[in-house]
Amino acid sequence: VQLQAYGGGLVQAGDSLRLSCAASGRTFSSGAMGWFRQAPGKEREFVSGIRWSAGDTYYADFVKGRFTISRDNAKNTVYLQMNSLTPEDTAVYYCAARRGAVVTSTLNAYEYWGHGTLVTVSS
Repeated sequence: VQLQAYGGGLVQAGDSLRLSCAASGRTFSSGAMGWFRQAPGKEREFVSGIRWSAGDTYYADFVKGRFTISRDNAKNTVYLQMNSLTPEDTAVYYCAARRGAVVTSTLNAYEYWGHGTLVTVSS
C-alpha cells in the first residue's frame, strides 16, 4: 500500500485547508486510516482517524469541532477538512493506514505511512 498526502500549504489564522490522502497498491476495504501531525521539535501525534468500512470517525480533543475526516471508498482517498486553523496547527501532516479495523492513536499500530504534507499557519 502506498499513501500520498497532499493539500498542505501556507495559510493565515482562521483559514481552512483540505488535506487528501490517496491510497494505491494493494488497498483493503476494511482497516482504518489515520491522520497524524508533527510540529517542529515535537513528537508525532494523532489528529483523526476513520474506519474504512463503517466510517466511524475519531478526533483528538484539540481538533474537535474544527477538523472533519471523511473518506471516498471508490477513490481510496481520505480527506481531512481543517477549519479555523491556528498557528498551533502548523506541522507536517501524515496519513497512515492499518489493516486492523480499530482506529488507534498509537503510531506503531499503523503499517503504512505517507510522506507528509506541510501545513503552515501564520498569525
